[in-house]
Amino acid sequence: MMPKLHSDTLWEHAAAEVQSREAEGGGEGETVNERSVLLMGSKAGGKTSILLRCLDRDEPPKPTLALEYTFGRRARGHSTPKDIAHIWELGGGTSLSDLVQIPITPVSIRSLSVILILDLSIPNALWETMEKLLQATQAQLKNVSSQAQQIERAKGGAKHQTLVHSAARILPKDYPDRELISPFPVPLLIIGSKYDKFQEFDSDKKKVVSKTLRFIAHYYAASLIFTSVKSESLMSKTSHFFSHLAFGLDRGKTVSCDSTKPLIIPAGSDSFSQIGSPPIADIDISSLHAKNPKDLWKKVYERVFPEENTSEQRELKDPAKDPQYSELQIDAMRAQKDQELEQYKRNAAKSWKALELDT
Repeated sequence: MMPKLHSDTLWEHAAAEVQSREAEGGGEGETVNERSVLLMGSKAGGKTSILLRCLDRDEPPKPTLALEYTFGRRARGHSTPKDIAHIWELGGGTSLSDLVQIPITPVSIRSLSVILILDLSIPNALWETMEKLLQATQAQLKNVSSQAQQIERAKGGAKHQTLVHSAARILPKDYPDRELISPFPVPLLIIGSKYDKFQEFDSDKKKVVSKTLRFIAHYYAASLIFTSVKSESLMSKTSHFFSHLAFGLDRGKTVSCDSTKPLIIPAGSDSFSQIGSPPIADIDISSLHAKNPKDLWKKVYERVFPEENTSEQRELKDPAKDPQYSELQIDAMRAQKDQELEQYKRNAAKSWKALELDT
C-alpha cells in the first residue's frame, strides 16, 4: 500500500520555495515587475494614437473619455512571467486635471512615470497645457507622498519606510546643472506630437518652441522627443522611450539637439550652457520683470506665442456637452430628458405660486 501524501505539507514546501527564491532575487524572470504610467497632454494631441503604436496595437484610436485605463505586457524571455505596465490616459486636456488623483496613489508612486504629450501644431496653447498639467500632477504627488509619510510614522515599520524612499527620485551627483534644476518627483517624458505639421512652421518659431521645450525638459530632469504617427522612424524611437518607462528597457542612445530636426534628448543629455539663453530678438528683456529663469522663458515664449482665448473651453466642464463625445441616440434622449426636466420645473413653479396665492 502506497503511503498517503500530505497535501498541506506539499503546499507549505512550495510556498517556502517561492519565498526563498524571492528573497534571493528569484533568478531571471522569476518575479513579475509592475509599473504605472500616467499619460496626459494636449486635447486631441494624439495621445491615444501614440499609445496604441507604442503598445503595438493595430486598432483605430477613439477619443478618450475622462480617464481611461489599459495595460501592457512584455515577456523577458521564454517560459517566464510577463512584466505588466498599468497605463492611465487622461483626456480633456487641462479641463479634467483633478482626475490625476485616481492613478496617483501611495502604492503607485513607487513605480510611477509620467508622459506629457504636447501638440506642436498649436504652440499658443502649449505652455498653458504643460504648466497646468504638471502643476496638478506635482500637487497630487506631494499630497500622496505626505500620506505615505504619515503611514510610515503611524506604523513605524521598515516596509512603509521603503515605500516612501522608493518614491523619491534621486539624481546622480554628476547630473548636468544638478544644483540649478528642479527635478520632477517621478520620471517624466515630454513628447512633442504632430511633428509633421510643426516642421512646416517658420524656422524662427520652430527655434523658439524647440529651445523652450529643451529648457523645460532639462529643468524637470525629463526626457524630450518630437514625434509623428506618420513617421515610422520617429515612432520607433518614441516606443523605446515608452518601453523604458513602462518595462524598464533600454531607451536608446540617439541624441539630437538640432532645432531644424526632431529633438531626441534623453534625460541628462542636455545642459543650460548647450541650450543657451531665451531667443529674445526684438524683445527688451528688462521689461519682462521675470522672477526666475523659468518665468523668464515663459514670458519670452508668450510674447512670441500669446495665449489664445480659451474661455469657451474653461466653461466646458461637462464632458456630455463636448462635441468629440457626441452620440446621436444618446444625445437625443438626453435632450428629451432635459426638456422634461425644464417642463417639470415650470409646473413646479406654477404649483408653488398657486399655493402662495391660496395661502
